[in-house]
Order: sequence, then structure tokens, then C-alpha cells
Amino acid sequence: MVLHAPREPLRLEEIPVPEPGPGQVRLRVSACGVCRTDLHVTDGELARPKLPLVIGHQIVGVADDGRRLGIPWLGWTDGTCRYCASGRENLCEAARFTGYDLDGGYAEWVVADERFCLPLPDGFDDVSVAPLLCAGLIGYRALRLAGDAERVGLYGFGASAHIVAQVARHQGRRLFGFVRHGDEDARAFALDLGCEWSGWSDELPPEQLDAAILFAPAGELVPAALRALARGGPVVCAGIHMSDIPSFPYELLWEERSVLSVANLTRRDGEELLALAPQVPIRTEVEVFPLEEANEALERLRAGRIRGAAVLRI
Repeated sequence: MVLHAPREPLRLEEIPVPEPGPGQVRLRVSACGVCRTDLHVTDGELARPKLPLVIGHQIVGVADDGRRLGIPWLGWTDGTCRYCASGRENLCEAARFTGYDLDGGYAEWVVADERFCLPLPDGFDDVSVAPLLCAGLIGYRALRLAGDAERVGLYGFGASAHIVAQVARHQGRRLFGFVRHGDEDARAFALDLGCEWSGWSDELPPEQLDAAILFAPAGELVPAALRALARGGPVVCAGIHMSDIPSFPYELLWEERSVLSVANLTRRDGEELLALAPQVPIRTEVEVFPLEEANEALERLRAGRIRGAAVLRI
């Protein structure tokens, strides 16, 4: 499924099977998660994709040598810049990303830098493990940046939140879910996944939060989350794109509250989460689409009509 221009539907096409170059591995794709970042790419909100482009970066497949591997968003870094040298490869200025700079997994075949592929744990089928490769990884990194917060607010209950909620409960944290006003299904979903309270995104929770994680790409939620925070708490913005943050009074930020963003991921994030997943154990809730219905899956995601995660079965 090929993107030729922003804001155009993906086109089903026959393209040549890619040949792996030096240091690359080729996978026959079995599943690829559908991510909100895919929407940001197709909608032109991320402005410099390779075109034409095969999107998709939560890829599960089998390599030519028989190994089952996952391919995440981070597809290549230079390994030498000051960010890479200090363990922050997610910030590499020369980084290339799967399904953005590099062709991704909305296809039968894909090639990737072998160093950035992740071995996948046993006990997860291909469709169930796919959402861990971005929704799970970004949620996990966001939870790490929340520090040791006991009372954690999750804003937006989609693919990432439904995974990180399970990790947070496994760690003994208390969860509070915030969903779009009037979305009773999402509110019930948050409660099903262990939130002790769930309400609308503009509400205050019954207790002050120690940290808030924003998965919804809505800038107006930043001041709303700050209002819900106890002193010293962070608001962690977990999306790659967000609408503009409106102005807010300094008193919301005072008392050492903070606002920070999560950018991409590291291979260490992937290794840690995939080792942890069987221990929790994480159980992803997925809605499966065939490859040729990728546009329908994206539209359903845009409309908020996916419970858990959408996955293409190739």
C-alpha cells in the first residue's frame, strides 16, 4: 500500500521485492500495526517523508534465515554523534525512520538494518505482538520519563495507553484514565484495564496526579493535565505531533511542575519492554484488517473507532 502524496489514499500496487544491502536483513511481513504516526505521515503533518513511500513501522516478519523479528520506528542512526555516543540514539539528528525515511511494513516484504531489528518473545502471535513495537515502546518510554510516580494519569485511551496501563499496574502504580468527552466506550475500556477512576479529559481526578502522560495529540490537554498535577509532577507528551499548546498562567507550571516530550525510542527501550512483556503478561487487544483495507483501518483510527490497536495481517 503506497503513499504517493499527502492527503491521498494509499494505493495497492505491485512493486519489486526489495533486495537487502550490506548489513540489512529481509523479512517476509506477517503483520504490521497501524499507528497514529501513520496518520500524521499520510495527512502531511510530518512534512518530509520519502515519496513514494510504504508506511508502517510496527512490523513483524520472518527473515530469510528463519528468525522472527520486529522492526520498529527507529531504523538507522549514525552511531557517532554526541547523542548516540551518550546513549541517546533516539535524538540522533541523522536518524532514519521506518515508514517515513525508509519503506515500511504495509507490504509483503521489507528490508531493514539488522542492528535495529528486535528479536520477539515467545508466547505472542504475530498480530498480538505488533503493537508492542511502537504503541508499547513509546508508552514504556513515557512511563520511564514519568519517574517513580505512584498516581499516573493517562490522557487518551488508545493503543499506547492500553499497553502501558498493564505495565504500570504490574509496577504497582495507581492509574487514572482521561478520555474524550462523551466517549463512554473508552471510559469503560480504561476501567477494564485497571484505572481506578476514569473521566473526561477536561475533568479533575479525585486525587492529584504525580505524573500525567498525554497520548492524545491535543495541545489543549497540556494545561488541563497541569491543573491535575501535584507539586513537582511532570506532564509527558508522548506523541510525535500535537496541535498547538494554548497559553496558560504560569501558576499552573509553578511548584516545579514540568512539561516534556518523548522523542522516538532506543534499542534499549525495545529490549527492556519485550523482556518485560511475558512477565506482566501484556495482552494486546487488536482489530485485524487485511492489507488492502489499510485505508479503512486508518480512517477508523482517525475517527477513534478502534478499541485497543489496529493491525494489518499480511
